[in-house]
Amino acid sequence: MSVDPADKPRNETPHERLDRQLMELLQGFRVAVTGVQVLFAFLLTVPFAAGFEKVDGHGLPLFYISLFGAALASICFIAPVFQHRILFQQGQKPLLIRRANRFGILGAFALAVSITAATTLIVETLEEEAALTVVTAVIVLALCGWAWFVQPYLTRLTANGRQNGDDAP
Repeated sequence: MSVDPADKPRNETPHERLDRQLMELLQGFRVAVTGVQVLFAFLLTVPFAAGFEKVDGHGLPLFYISLFGAALASICFIAPVFQHRILFQQGQKPLLIRRANRFGILGAFALAVSITAATTLIVETLEEEAALTVVTAVIVLALCGWAWFVQPYLTRLTANGRQNGDDAP
């Protein structure tokens, strides 16, 4: 009978666990912040691009939503790094990890909104059919919501049920 690796203890001290958790969070943020920075940089150049004057109606609010969503995501993904620097060696690692986790979730939400608005803006600018624009927004938001929030939440519920002995044979 094999043992599930998730059930094996790591043999780490509480301090080592905090170090690992913080490094895992920061590594995940490095991946996310790269995408956010590319999106944000692109959005910062859009108003200066030829053809931006064609953006009107729903396009301008979509641009602002995307721009401010990317700005908020940038702030959220970068905040834990600076908080860690300022609180370095102050015995605040558990607090930093909780804050970083919250910033990460808020940053992911802001990024989902920004990606949805940016994609919808492009489709709205290129396509005359309003229904396609709405379908695009729904699909992009649903994909972000499923992959980033719903699926991991369902996995968490299942894992918590197993830990509490709620799973039936």
